[in-house]
Amino acid sequence: MGKISAEAKNRYFDKVKEYKQTIDQLIQREQNVLKTIRTDETGAPFKRVMLADERLNLASWYLLLNRMSVALLGVKNDAFLNDARKCCYQSIIYLEEVVSNFVDVPFSDYEENLGKLEGFDDQKRYALLRKMGFTIQSVEEDFGENSKWRWSFVELEARFATIAKNFINLKTVISGLDPRVEGYQSRVGHLSLAKELLQRAADRYREKYELSTLRMDDFKLAIAYLSALRRLHALLGEANQAEVVKKKIDVWRTKMESDEKKSEGR
Repeated sequence: MGKISAEAKNRYFDKVKEYKQTIDQLIQREQNVLKTIRTDETGAPFKRVMLADERLNLASWYLLLNRMSVALLGVKNDAFLNDARKCCYQSIIYLEEVVSNFVDVPFSDYEENLGKLEGFDDQKRYALLRKMGFTIQSVEEDFGENSKWRWSFVELEARFATIAKNFINLKTVISGLDPRVEGYQSRVGHLSLAKELLQRAADRYREKYELSTLRMDDFKLAIAYLSALRRLHALLGEANQAEVVKKKIDVWRTKMESDEKKSEGR
């Protein structure tokens, strides 16, 4: 890499200074909202959803600063990338506080939580999830394939999958799958996204187990996400898809038990 000119450095740091003011304002606004939640829980679920959205905005600013570093200085800024990654985590945490982080449980276990978001309609839910998916993907791509955080993104993506599933009102979604009902396209898109993310979470945890950790906890999580996907198919009356996933679960569980016995033997 060639020597970075003083002019390029000055341009970069001037931009950083300018954008950091916006970032600091967003962080201060977040702290103010958190303070109001601590003193008064009225409307807290909606405030947490708003904070989740704001955290994704914050991540986009950090990504912009990193891309400016690449453009002007020719190097990635790992600090800004890591800040963007942390923003994605915090966004998910805010949503977990609203709709729970339960992976494979009956809808009744988190139905009450979801009920607190009545008024946050299907279009808005789907839009927020797409924004989160785009942001997480952008952070991963900017880190690059050989990043030391490669396997940590498996957990991040899986928690995103859980949120996507738990944002679905499984008592009303089927009746809403009528094209004449307002919000139909968003509901269909949301369901499709949730299924895709649950399958990806399972596959990625299996990949992490095979290629990195060999930890049974990772294999068990892979199976848990498949089980959640099967449960979703069953609730939607998709018997064939549920059966396909069940067979995959059986195969994976047999493999896991075999590996466990081999490990104990060693």
